[in-house]
Amino acid sequence: MNPVKNPELLNHLASSYALGTLRGGARRRFEALAREQAPVRAAALIWQSRMASMNELQPQSAPDPAVWTRIDKLLQNEKEALSMQATRQAALKDTASPGEGLGGWLRSLALWRGATAAGVVATVVAVLVGVNMRDQLSQQLGSQVAALRAQLQAAPQIEYVAVLADEKSAASMLVTFDPKNRKLVLQRVGDYQEAGDRSLQLWALPPTGGPKSLGVLGREKVLRLTAAEGDVREVPALAISLEPKGGVPGAGGPTGPVLFKGALIQKIL
Repeated sequence: MNPVKNPELLNHLASSYALGTLRGGARRRFEALAREQAPVRAAALIWQSRMASMNELQPQSAPDPAVWTRIDKLLQNEKEALSMQATRQAALKDTASPGEGLGGWLRSLALWRGATAAGVVATVVAVLVGVNMRDQLSQQLGSQVAALRAQLQAAPQIEYVAVLADEKSAASMLVTFDPKNRKLVLQRVGDYQEAGDRSLQLWALPPTGGPKSLGVLGREKVLRLTAAEGDVREVPALAISLEPKGGVPGAGGPTGPVLFKGALIQKIL
């Protein structure tokens, strides 16, 4: 089955390839297909970009200083409990010595009871500190989860994709559009570079009427333009022309040669 004609299958293969779960012969076949067909290559690039951006979503967070203070208190309480236990054992040894009599036994009993009471207090304190630490860590985790959810909601929602190729069908520009954030992102995937006195200009090719300019491109590897969804909705194709420096007015259409052209696909990858 040709994945280009099956968007759901193409989406599954591209995401598995980016995640690394597509292995063995299946991975080699997908790579070979990507080298031959621009839409497969575009889907792989999109998923690799999305996976790379996910690595940056989780913010680094240092523990609150109070956490270390409470851990130190727990360790101190444990040391005090061990010290009390050693004192109690020493008192029991003294009680077993001859000649002490009833008074020594009573003193040892009082000391043992005091040590036991202190141990109980230390245990209660340790439990309370542990509960407080658990609550604080739970609050910190909740805050991080909320921040991550907000970042995921703000992540680009790509719904339109186009691979613009030259007359030899060699892919030169990958175009994605996020209608939620009104952003067109263009990534140069070929080696074409315009002269210094020329500019590339992006055009929407609607089914009726003349071409409509979507913006003049800079010389960067990745370019971002602002556009409304109405500018690209139901537009079957995009094109890039070579124009004088700074571009030309959009009302008149391209004045220079059209270098790259491709179908605009509406889908959620």
